[in-house]
Amino acid sequence: MRRLMKMNPRDNVAVALRPIAAGEDLQLDKKSVRAVQDIPQGHKIALTAIPAGSSVTKYGYPIGHAITAIAPGEWVHTHNVKTNLAGEKQYEYHPNLHPVIYPKRSLTFQGYRRANGKTGIRNDLYIVPTVGCVNGIAEQMIRAFKAEHPDLGPFDNITVLKHPYGCSQLGEDHLMTRSILADAVLHPNAGGVLVFGLGCENNVVSEFRERLGDYDEQRVKFLVAQEVEDELEAGLALLEELVEAARNDRREPVPLSELNVGLKCGGSDGFSGITANPLLGAFSDFLISQGGSTILTEVPEMFGAEQMLMARAESQEVFEQIVALINDFKQYFLSYGEPVYENPSPGNKAGGISTLEDKSLGCTQKAGTAPVVDVLKYGEKLRKKGLSLLQAPGNDLVASSALAAADCQLVLFTTGRGTPFGSFVPTVKVATNNELFARKQHWMDFNAGVLLDTPMEEVLEQFIHYVIAVASGQPTRNEQNEVRELAIFKTGVTL
Repeated sequence: MRRLMKMNPRDNVAVALRPIAAGEDLQLDKKSVRAVQDIPQGHKIALTAIPAGSSVTKYGYPIGHAITAIAPGEWVHTHNVKTNLAGEKQYEYHPNLHPVIYPKRSLTFQGYRRANGKTGIRNDLYIVPTVGCVNGIAEQMIRAFKAEHPDLGPFDNITVLKHPYGCSQLGEDHLMTRSILADAVLHPNAGGVLVFGLGCENNVVSEFRERLGDYDEQRVKFLVAQEVEDELEAGLALLEELVEAARNDRREPVPLSELNVGLKCGGSDGFSGITANPLLGAFSDFLISQGGSTILTEVPEMFGAEQMLMARAESQEVFEQIVALINDFKQYFLSYGEPVYENPSPGNKAGGISTLEDKSLGCTQKAGTAPVVDVLKYGEKLRKKGLSLLQAPGNDLVASSALAAADCQLVLFTTGRGTPFGSFVPTVKVATNNELFARKQHWMDFNAGVLLDTPMEEVLEQFIHYVIAVASGQPTRNEQNEVRELAIFKTGVTL
């Protein structure tokens, strides 16, 4: 097995593919470097002398600057590297489009055609509380429903989209909650939905119903607890109506062009930008080549790599939307007195990520090489085929929920540290390294660590068929573990 990997010919650091002991002689590009210190797996080693104040380069771009002189063979990490990021920047549009286009293939998945023309990959039953006060009653409904329908009838899963909001919120904060909940009600994976309110909340059911616009009245039912004598009995009766409405639902072949996939990473490590994120980037290019769509989010993890995305804007208009996306989120940080670059988590740093640029340059590889065709605000649904960017934070649950709300039927989630979570749509956890996949097989769905010694073309083909299997009904680990979550972005005051 190779011991070092250099991501770009311009780099002055390489990544340790396994733990390296002080004194080891390492070969790379027909040159030798001796490790000065022990270097953990996934961390960086200096290939040349890096003077204090000069750039540390990885992926061909600066990931920060050296705060002390760094000798060849030294461990390069947070103790001797500092970010170059600050506040807002001025940008200019310089298109640089070199998309990788894959041949068209007649591949399909088995999906559910909906009355509005959209396609779901699950026939799920959702209970959507308009306010957190009724979460507990909704869980009682699920238990009673499962007692009557242990096989869930025509549904694949039944989920309460629990959240603590829907009341004591004002302005944009209230509107964001309402938007995300409405998006969930109208999601193509939903074969039936019970909207469940209390009756005195800000997010009153009658107004929420109007917010939905056109919806299938056979598939969406409403209940207000304060308006009935026995809300549990009334809820179960409505769930039975949804069972009957979905009774004849069947999967049918659907072209890959109908697949919308969210791209997310969390608990990243030094292998994220080497294995799992490039795999998602290759899959994104493949799916877009078939006429499908992908969405990249977690805006703070674009900081430091945003100009690469801006250069891929398909037009001046989209470029300006990306600039607004980046600067608006930076202003959000600054408005709370927080620096825009305090992002890498303790787990990220333990895994080998030193700065936000280091994280971002690896993170954005999930988006492959396709042009950016659209920029979505938080709570908006997908509008165009191809690659879109979505306004949402880096937080795993909030960002994944935003991707699901945007009509992604599934989320691809890469991680080097591991996580048990899942969004309310199937969430495919892709391990960046072999050790994580072997240790946490009950969490992880696919091992991208094999890319260290298996060609990308071979692993990509395996991944394509795996995603098709999931889209056709094969449950993900989060579904098997019954971990399906909704998290909503919170801003503003609470009354």
